[in-house]
Amino acid sequence: CSRNAALRCPDTRCTIRPVAVMSRVAETRLYDLLKVKPNANENELKRAFRKLTKDYKAKGATQQMKDVQFAYNVLSDPEKRQAYDTLGEAAITEDDDEPRDGASFFSNFFGGAESLFGFGHSGGGGGGRRQRRGEDVHHGLRVSLEDMYNGKKKQLQLTKKVICSSCKGVGGKAGCVKTCNACHGRGIRVIVRPLGPGMVQQMQTGCSDCHGSGEIIDDKFRCQNCKGEKVVQEKKVLEVNIERGMRHGQKVPFRGEGDHIPGVTPGDIIIILQEKEHELFHRDGADLLLEHTVGLTEALCGFQMTVQHLDGRVLLLKYKPGEIIDPGMDMMLQE
Repeated sequence: CSRNAALRCPDTRCTIRPVAVMSRVAETRLYDLLKVKPNANENELKRAFRKLTKDYKAKGATQQMKDVQFAYNVLSDPEKRQAYDTLGEAAITEDDDEPRDGASFFSNFFGGAESLFGFGHSGGGGGGRRQRRGEDVHHGLRVSLEDMYNGKKKQLQLTKKVICSSCKGVGGKAGCVKTCNACHGRGIRVIVRPLGPGMVQQMQTGCSDCHGSGEIIDDKFRCQNCKGEKVVQEKKVLEVNIERGMRHGQKVPFRGEGDHIPGVTPGDIIIILQEKEHELFHRDGADLLLEHTVGLTEALCGFQMTVQHLDGRVLLLKYKPGEIIDPGMDMMLQE
């Protein structure tokens, strides 16, 4: 039979066609926002973007327009789209939707597109490698309702990685670091497994010799301070400025305060505010709600009560006799 002929399954109702490498995208959320398939071409992306932008603009859906714009910015750029298809949104920065691994994407995961297919990397052609960006670190900070109303500065102590001051991030004495021969400095090994005639599966696994670092340091020359890890743990105190009116789940970023790793731009530390439950008030947007149960006598004859506000003021709440109070009735006190 011909080598290009379709493979016949024992079940005569189906046909299997040979493929070179099995692959799929990591996420589809950006494609879903544009309402296109992951294999959509440039023209299909552009048509979908223009149509959705026009529809959302007519509806006044500002957030949907921003989401569609972000999705189109990523998917219309071949480099960003390649990074997104393989790594998902983790490969896109929060600030400018630039791929975190950028041009070094193949180098980091496959040792370079050239080396993957057996071509040598020579000469000075092509642009320089874009420096990778570290992951953002998220920490929760419990905040009282009083602090969100009045504003406050709170200190938060964290532990993060910094470059070892003894070896300057080398890991040992000068010249002691050698490229791992097992993975050729890539930190991973690519395994190709045959699945059947004309079909293969490509998998990646961390290098066991260098533990994914791509480098080998002789134990005799390792830095005694960092034990060859190039980084050490350091305590850091951050002052979080809680402004008046901040909400539960709001993020306070500290740019460039993430873990410091040699050859990697530090990410951010993101503080996420977590509102504590208040014993008296419940927040609803910009309003404060207070539930109070009244008896039949108070409902018929009127009542008055005092309430201490979040800023310490004492408010007097009065209800005149003869005015009927219905169950679930709302009373409003305006500042």
